[in-house]
Order: sequence, then C-alpha cells, then structure tokens
Amino acid sequence: MHPRPRSSRRASARRTSAPRTSARRGAVVAGALALLVGGAVAPATAAPAPFPGGTPCQQDAPSRPTCLAGTLEDGTPFEFVVPADWDGTVVVALDFVGPGPTEALTQRLLAEGVARGGTTRAVTGWDIAAAIDNQAEALARFEDAYGPARTAVASGASMGGFVSAGVAQEHPDAFDGAVPMCGGLGGSVAQWDQKLDTVFVLEELVAPGLPVLQVDDVPTAQQAWISALTAAQQTPEGRARIALAAAIGQLPAWGVQPDGTQPPPPSRHDDAGLQQGAFLALAGGPLPYIGQAMSSRRALTAVAGGNPSTNVGVDYARQLQTADPQARQLVRDLYRQAGLDLDADLGALAAAPRIAADPAARERFAAGIVFDGQLEVPVLTLSPTGDQISTVAQQQYYESLVRRAGSASLLRQTYTETVGHCTFSPAEQQAAIDTLVQRVETGHWPATSAPAMNQRAAALGAEPAPRFVPFTPPRFNRPLD
Repeated sequence: MHPRPRSSRRASARRTSAPRTSARRGAVVAGALALLVGGAVAPATAAPAPFPGGTPCQQDAPSRPTCLAGTLEDGTPFEFVVPADWDGTVVVALDFVGPGPTEALTQRLLAEGVARGGTTRAVTGWDIAAAIDNQAEALARFEDAYGPARTAVASGASMGGFVSAGVAQEHPDAFDGAVPMCGGLGGSVAQWDQKLDTVFVLEELVAPGLPVLQVDDVPTAQQAWISALTAAQQTPEGRARIALAAAIGQLPAWGVQPDGTQPPPPSRHDDAGLQQGAFLALAGGPLPYIGQAMSSRRALTAVAGGNPSTNVGVDYARQLQTADPQARQLVRDLYRQAGLDLDADLGALAAAPRIAADPAARERFAAGIVFDGQLEVPVLTLSPTGDQISTVAQQQYYESLVRRAGSASLLRQTYTETVGHCTFSPAEQQAAIDTLVQRVETGHWPATSAPAMNQRAAALGAEPAPRFVPFTPPRFNRPLD
C-alpha cells in the first residue's frame, strides 16, 4: 500500500538535486574568473541562440512567445509557451495541452516573463504515478530546448493539483516547489474511500439498487442517480437523508445551480438553504459529485484492475458524530422536521453489508500516490471552500501529514470563498504562483494570510475582486492511518 520508491521515479528527471542557484552562480563565477586570468572565452557572436528549441507562435501576443511541442516516451503530448523576455521561471501542469496556451492564466504569466506548459491526461488517465513522472520528463524536454530553468514550479488544477502535489513529493530533484490547486490531497486511496462512503449511504437510504462500484454505462448511471436524488429532494425524508450522506462524505453545504449559476453561500442558520446547497453539491451544476463518482469510479477501477476502495469497519454513526458541527446539526434538524428516526437509519447503515477492496487493486491504486508529508521543496495549496469534487477536508489531512513529518515550514494553505470545482479567477491563481516563486527565490515565505493574498491578487488586476478568506478545514474523516 505504499508508493513506488522515490529513486525509481527520480530516474526520469535529468537534473541533480543540487540547488539550481548554486550551480548557476558557480558557472557565472567560473566565467568571471576566466576573464580575470585571461582565459580564452568564445566571442559573444558565437554564443548559441538563447531559445534554440521554440518556434514563434501567438503572433499577436505582446509577450512575443515561442512555443515547444512534442511527445513523451509513453506517447503523452507536451507543450510549452515561453515569452521572449523569459525570466527563467517555468510552470508545469497536467491538462495544459490544448486549452493551456490561450488560457488567461498563461497570458498573465507570459506578461510577467514566466513560461508555462505541461502535458495532458489523455494517455495516463487515472494512472497518477505515470502522470507525476511525466511532469518531470516534460520539464526535462523543456530544458533541453531552452536551457536550465532558474525556478521550476509544478502547478495544476483538479487532477493536476493532485499530480503537482505528487511531483513535490516524488521529484524534488527536478522541481523547486508546487502550487496544487483544488487537488484531492487525501491521496489516491483515501479520497476514494470517502467517496465510497457517500455513495454507499445514498444507495442504502435513498436509491437502493443504483450502482456504487460496478458502473457499466457511465451516462446511464449518472442520469439514474441525478434523477433519483432530484426525486428524493422533493420530500422531507429524502432531504434529510441527502443531508446525512453529504455530512458523512464531508461535502460542502453549498453548490452550483443546474444552469451553472453560482449562488452566494447560505446562512449558517438557514436549514433549507444549507440542505439545498448539499443537494446541489451532489447533483447540481455542470460537474455534480455523483456524476464524477460514476465516471471516475469506472476509470480508476480499470486502472487498478479491480476495486481499490473499502468501508469495512467504518462506523457511520461515528462519522456523523465527528462531522462538521454545522452539518451535524443540520442533519438532526432535518430528521426531526421529517419525523424520521436518525438512530434507526444509522442502525440500518451499521447492519448493511460492507464492501471489501481487492487487496491487489488497492495496492496498485496506492502506487498512484500515498502522501507521506515529507516535503523537500515548498508547497502552497489553493482550494475553494465550496468544492464538491476535491472536498476541502482533504487539505486538513495533507497538512497533518506534513506537520507530523516535520515539514510544516515548507507548507502554506490558502482558500477562496468560491463554490464549485476549481472556481478561481486567473488573478487568484497567479497570486498563488507568484507567492510560491517568491518563497523559492528568497528562501522565506511572504505573507500568505487572506488579506495579503487579496492584496497581491488585486495588484495583479483581479476581476472579480479577489476572494481569499481565512478558513480552517474540518478534520478529514477517512485517513489511512
């Protein structure tokens, strides 16, 4: 149940773990000494072109970039965009190929002299270990073409956030730091154990017979679940049980409307609004929790070669007891209003047959990555408080692992009060990346409080106004240890 030894992954990186600055400073000093002692040096006109590997692209862009594209050893495409006045910083992300070159974040980074690029998940999918290694290989291809980066940052969103945190753990020899955005930092196994809990409770109490693990037809399963949850939402009993499943799964009581509208967060005293928010997190918006639970469950089961998730030994009454107090009180209020017996439902869950993982599949899936908290490079996380896919409680788990490993000084965590998956503005993302780069280049963290991050994003021209907030995530209820 442990990830591959780091040394096997590091073989794909093409640089040593020596600090970049010392290596480059040594080269500069050596050149200066050669001049002082009269050593021969090549004429300036004989120096190689500064950017030999790229070709001009985005002809109308003020940054006058060049682009590099190619294919990694496993067939994964990679692509980079580099401004003419590149300052030596490069940001590498999963899911960059395709939309990445023209994204607003890319254009913002190019304008400040930063290169951005990365790969795609089209080949690796839920093979997280391969996606992690691909980031190091893509960086090596970039440096083959453009020369060594002064600062290399792994930063992506969603699965890309998960992968960038994995890069920080597995390839500190290749990268200087990471900015994981909205990533499931519970790790491959733990986050999907928790997702199993949510769907298990819903199947037992709300929609018996609908798929939990065996998803043969994803669109059909998704539609069946959304229809069942929508029907349950029309009754007091259904609303109470949806709230129970959401509390156990640590979903936000805040969600996106089916038309994509992002409502403001409900008042903490508004039971109806909080329950509606939990329902929307499960079944609303363009990327409902239950829809992703079906599509990704099928994909990761295929990668793992069986079921990697289990709820054997899980006490759902205890899960509710340790849930966020507001979520726990909401469940009690709604059960009372519906005239339901909460203890009876918890008893039914206790008596329901549990699901055991296939040990070999769990072992293979864990190889994607199990976070150990042993950081060697700085990491700054960015998470929405209302993210229904990468539940924010996982950030607490990641922080606890880092703290126990003695690496707390290398981690900072930031949050935006936004609803939906990865709903940051480009300026908020840029502010997070700039903060990490400053930490790498100075050796000291700048202020990362919500007011400081808002000020930084505002100075970058944030639209809408930056939404960083102070936030303490609830304790993750499905740790592996």
